[in-house]
Amino acid sequence: MRNVLLWSAIMSGAVLVVTGVIGVVVSGTDGLWSAVLGTVIGFLFPALTAATILFANRFFGTPNYLVIFFGVFMGVFLVKILAFIIALNIVFGLDWVVRGVLYGALMATAIGSIVVDIAVIAKMRIPAVSDVRLPGDDDPEV
Repeated sequence: MRNVLLWSAIMSGAVLVVTGVIGVVVSGTDGLWSAVLGTVIGFLFPALTAATILFANRFFGTPNYLVIFFGVFMGVFLVKILAFIIALNIVFGLDWVVRGVLYGALMATAIGSIVVDIAVIAKMRIPAVSDVRLPGDDDPEV
């Protein structure tokens, strides 16, 4: 998950540069700030998911690990959904926001975040099984 955070930050920086240039060309400084705002919002929400997983994994090995993990994860998920709805209502109410640039930056960051997640998780080495005892493991002759 640390790699997800690192690569998401790098990807968001690249999206910020591209959408910032597009925003300046389209609407000047208002377009630039709309791109910055869209990219920051687009980075924060997936980054909170990865940070939540990192935090919840600190309880690995405790008897109630699964309950704690899903409680923390779902609690933060619900708060994120409400915060996202409130943030977009506030942001779209601002006079200087260029909606097309903001939306483009949000979508580019969201798609980039999905690509980063898939790339990092595809390279993770996760064991298929663990703590499995096969027949004959107890046999000292084998």
